[in-house]
Amino acid sequence: MKKIGQLVKETSGSRIKENFKVSQGLIIVKYSGVSSPDMSILRKTLKGSGADLFVVKNSIARRVMKEMGIEGLIPSIQSPCGMIFFKDEPVDASRILCAFRKEHDKLVLEGGLLQDKLLSLKDIETMSTLPSKDILRGKVVVALNGPIAKFVVVLNGTLKKIVVCLDQIRQSKSK
Repeated sequence: MKKIGQLVKETSGSRIKENFKVSQGLIIVKYSGVSSPDMSILRKTLKGSGADLFVVKNSIARRVMKEMGIEGLIPSIQSPCGMIFFKDEPVDASRILCAFRKEHDKLVLEGGLLQDKLLSLKDIETMSTLPSKDILRGKVVVALNGPIAKFVVVLNGTLKKIVVCLDQIRQSKSK
């Protein structure tokens, strides 16, 4: 029979590994000084954007990252910290974190990982200013639709000219 501490370590480690497998990346935050109700609000807000805040012992997080070959994030894991795993869109999670940080200056963004690229604080802040995927898709559709619409107008004008020309020829032959 295993001890409770060993079970907690194994469960936490396996949960981190599962989250790595299903998410596009993570952001590490230090939350020392942020109240528990505020952390609950942050968790709920992140959950709505498809991200999860997971608090784990630093030693477990370091061990798992070393096992997974992500040594670049190990220096970021100090003092009470949480890992925010985002599954769908990193922009939404970074936007929520940056907005929350403006209201709660005790929250510190340490860095993160997006697929295989390490993220700095500046990268996370830049990502928070980007438009969402839906807005970018809309812009692409508008950009693609513009030239096509202009082409249709040009073709339509050419057809009108041909019809007018043929009508004039018909009228001149009937006279």
